Amino acid sequence: MGLNVDEPVWVPTVFSKNRDRLLEGEIAAKFFAQVLDQARANDLLSDEHFSVDGTLIEAWASQKSFQRKDENQVPPRDDPGNPTVNFHGEKRSNETHQSTTDPKARLARKGSGHESKLAYCGNVLIENRNGLVVDTALVMASGTAERDAAVEMAERIEGEKRVTMGADKGYDTRGFVREMRERNVTPHVSENTHRSGGSAIDGRSFLPS
Repeated sequence: MGLNVDEPVWVPTVFSKNRDRLLEGEIAAKFFAQVLDQARANDLLSDEHFSVDGTLIEAWASQKSFQRKDENQVPPRDDPGNPTVNFHGEKRSNETHQSTTDPKARLARKGSGHESKLAYCGNVLIENRNGLVVDTALVMASGTAERDAAVEMAERIEGEKRVTMGADKGYDTRGFVREMRERNVTPHVSENTHRSGGSAIDGRSFLPS
């Protein structure tokens, strides 16, 4: 942070101005690694049983910034700095539109009945002994983002012995189950009996839904 113990803490506006500096310095990652080292030193982490889950994290981008990729938008005369935008009747998707302020953000929603927002997919890997987060992954939101992030975090689990990974029924796909087993991970996934073709989990490992 660049502060001595006896120096005054930054006010919120200073934090905002130094946001890029904090991200580039990977301050959060270094702090997280030190917390994990302390937990490991006190034998608080399981190295056999894990759980994974993901959620949407809203991006720092407004709906007004989500504009067509193939058009040059001209701000209306009412307020060029904060223009009025009418989305009524316009079909918007990630294929045709993109945020002008955060191009990597994707329009996504948690489920049917929820509002779509520009977001990223945040994911955590939790060890099951004490429920401590041991890894994280922030990826672009998509229909496979949570499963892709779980595979990424599974590859970072240390050791060569087989481990287990619990997950909800959203992870019950044949591709995910196969990739977990290829990485020496037994998927304890809740069965999704409503998916086309049935559950991907067989008698080797499952969690009742």
